[in-house]
Amino acid sequence: MQFLKILFWIVLTVLVVLFADANWRSVEVKLWGGLIADAKLPVLLMLVFLLGFLPTLAVYRAKMWSLRRRLEVNERNAAPVPAMPVPAAPSPAPEIESERLATDTKVWPPA
Repeated sequence: MQFLKILFWIVLTVLVVLFADANWRSVEVKLWGGLIADAKLPVLLMLVFLLGFLPTLAVYRAKMWSLRRRLEVNERNAAPVPAMPVPAAPSPAPEIESERLATDTKVWPPA
């Protein structure tokens, strides 16, 4: 996936460079009060792109910052989930053992 991402950016960069090379000419921009500015077309297009992109980026970052703050508050206030008690294993039925006798032998059960 990383390879495709890098490939996309390389292709986009090559296309932008080819466009800039083919359209490298001065353009007159009429400003207020009779002012006229000369700018190269690719530079002017980059400036217009940034003028549209930066406010959108600022709004997006502010929204993400606000949502992260709200999420952190909720995570801090979340009560820890109590662990579920493990059901006890049923105890085996008591076995009736033969009566044990105290002897001096090392063998059990005594014969």
